[in-house]
Amino acid sequence: MARLWQDDYWLLLLQLYLKAPQGVKPLYSRALIDVALRTHLKPQYIYRKLFRLRRIDTPLLQELWNRYAEKPARLKAVVKKLQMMDGFGNAEEFYDGVEATREWERDFKPVSAEEAAKGKDAVTPVKLIAILDLYYQLVPATMVPSTPEVAALAKLLRMSAQEVADIMTVYQACDPFLSEDEGRKSPLYEPCRNIWRRFGNDDPEKLAALAAQLKDYWK
Repeated sequence: MARLWQDDYWLLLLQLYLKAPQGVKPLYSRALIDVALRTHLKPQYIYRKLFRLRRIDTPLLQELWNRYAEKPARLKAVVKKLQMMDGFGNAEEFYDGVEATREWERDFKPVSAEEAAKGKDAVTPVKLIAILDLYYQLVPATMVPSTPEVAALAKLLRMSAQEVADIMTVYQACDPFLSEDEGRKSPLYEPCRNIWRRFGNDDPEKLAALAAQLKDYWK
């Protein structure tokens, strides 16, 4: 179930805002997504709240700035206590055994239990989205590890170029213009097909815009 906004969350946002480089963070920066996942609030909502925090347009926000802006250690201690009381201090523990009910949350989680076991190397829907965007920019003959664009994306996603190329082979099985059989054997076929269903028939410019924003998550 999604959470409702609580005023205590301003502390999380103030800590996020003060994180170097100080200011409003990119919509899909990892730090912002971490806060969104912890609170079950959409990244877009957190992003708008950061702008509100910067305006300091209420007595509550002014009090928070006065009390914590110049005292990061105090803010850190209060946020830690808040997380312990609320039960979401550790994102992985918080989600252990809990099924995320919103699509945007699932996008940042491993696509399967097998992938989850890989930890930081797990394949997630956001990685598949980024790879699909590149898929549309290439032809099958260039969907190989030696292609510079494939290697560059693999480096950004912290994957091997071979892994990215393999996922492109899976997308070839999802592509109705190709329908290659080899990719259907992959355990990533169903996750890739789900992403294809979401974006395959949509405006490719929308996918490109989303993929461009998502790059902030891995920087």
